[in-house]
Amino acid sequence: MTFQGWLLIIVFVGILLAITKPMGRWLYSLYEGQRTPLHRILGPVEAAFYRLSGIDPNEEQGWRRYAVHMLIFNLILLLFTYAVLRLQGVLPLNPLGYEGVGPDGAFNTAVSFTTNTNWQWYSGEATLSNLSQMLGLTIQNFLSAATGIALAFALFRGFARRGAATIGNFWADMTRVTLYLLLPICIVYAIFLIANGVPQTLAGSVDVATLEGAKQTLALGPVASQEAIKMLGTNGGGFFNANSAHPFENPNALTNLVQMLSIFSIGFGLTWTFGKAVGNPRQGWAILAAMVTIFLAGVTITYWQEAAGNPILHDLGVAGGNMEGKEVRFGIAASSLFSVVTTAASCGAVNAMHDSFTALGGLIPLFNIQLGEVVVGGVGAGIYGFLLFAILAIFVAGLMVGRTPEYVGKKIEAREVKLAVLAIAVLPLVILGFTAIASVTEAGLAGPLNKGPHGFSEILYAFTSAAGNNGSAFAGLSANTPFYNGLLGVAMWLGRFFVIIPMLAIAGGLAAKKYTPETAGSFPTTGLLWTGLLIGIVLIVGGLTFLPSLALGPIADHLAMTGGQLF
Repeated sequence: MTFQGWLLIIVFVGILLAITKPMGRWLYSLYEGQRTPLHRILGPVEAAFYRLSGIDPNEEQGWRRYAVHMLIFNLILLLFTYAVLRLQGVLPLNPLGYEGVGPDGAFNTAVSFTTNTNWQWYSGEATLSNLSQMLGLTIQNFLSAATGIALAFALFRGFARRGAATIGNFWADMTRVTLYLLLPICIVYAIFLIANGVPQTLAGSVDVATLEGAKQTLALGPVASQEAIKMLGTNGGGFFNANSAHPFENPNALTNLVQMLSIFSIGFGLTWTFGKAVGNPRQGWAILAAMVTIFLAGVTITYWQEAAGNPILHDLGVAGGNMEGKEVRFGIAASSLFSVVTTAASCGAVNAMHDSFTALGGLIPLFNIQLGEVVVGGVGAGIYGFLLFAILAIFVAGLMVGRTPEYVGKKIEAREVKLAVLAIAVLPLVILGFTAIASVTEAGLAGPLNKGPHGFSEILYAFTSAAGNNGSAFAGLSANTPFYNGLLGVAMWLGRFFVIIPMLAIAGGLAAKKYTPETAGSFPTTGLLWTGLLIGIVLIVGGLTFLPSLALGPIADHLAMTGGQLF
């Protein structure tokens, strides 16, 4: 580990903390439906959308109606993306003449981008046309991110409202987030990327002469526009197979830093928005403190392990840290930081191959996802995932003080606790259940390219990434088969929407409750004790649930490495 590496981490966190409140204020204005400086330009566009679609943005929805509209919208998006991919061969903007994507591959990809997972079994530059990348994937990047933020707003209203029967309007929330947040930032962001060398063209490829005088064909396309929302919306799907390790997606150290900042920026801002919505910004800061603490612990372990390198190679005289699978232009520190950021935020973009990390260095990205999008998490999904754990934590606090607990002025009763447990239980049931199926079936065992615990880690990571809506991978798994495309697609859908429905039910129930003021017997939810309890609940629940599987995978892999055996 080096001083420059730690300086990068400190600067990264410092910048994020500086932009948290400004981002939170902007999000709060959208949450409240307030006018912004962009309304003068984009207000007519929003109004025209409502007129054409017959939507009244002022018509509030109960949690059931909010959920139904959200599910129908996402189902239509899935079918639309599936059709674009299947018909790719006869659609325009296909300069390299790619055929339509097969049924299982199109299903997997359509589910993947609808759920904000962006798991990719394919090489984008060798499989998808420019139209598929733009119309099928980039649009989904915007709408899946907007859906996540809209859902967070709905839960905020559940905590903030008193005796209400509604939690907002799904269509208004999603439209405002897209028009006034995601779209304008991504336009500026894409221009920045283009200025730094990221392609933005409808051309399919270009032929260049190498330094040796040979001819090489370089794939091109509308990369910058997809890259911007890929990062800001915590989508993660790359235009190229190498994702953000490709110089056309991530050319230099500056773009690398900006990409990491954009992954976390909305997630950090939403914590402040929550505090403002419930009338106490300290509530948001307490949640952010818990998130940052878990994140920094993960960065420290990953950076330490990757900088330490492989002792077996050291014994052979190969000194230094683990550079396998990493870009030289980024090095160990930036690669380790990126891996923890992208998995802590449920983004899935990568600038290094996680399969090539040391065993414990790869354990942290895996465990981040298993915690259920609570370490910052995907846009929207992170904060509502963390609030589910907050409900569980305040329930535990209530058991300790011997009274019905309240959180931000709302009594947390049996219904909320049961729904929170139901939502939290979805991920371990899907991850461990589907991993078990893949580990004992012929089709599942044909996937991993490594044997022993590392091969098991490849399977475990795949279903963790799918159910956790992350999208990154231990790239040693050959997942482009009907078995994996189908089962991973189901895992993505369950991991997204079977968490959302109980969460919206909680929002509806909380919104209907009256305000309960704090008393001398209330458990404080803004100080260090509360932050520590939150961290403890998250780690204990995650640890108890996933420790056996981690012991069979990366922990066994690490012990084998220290004993002189590699897989």
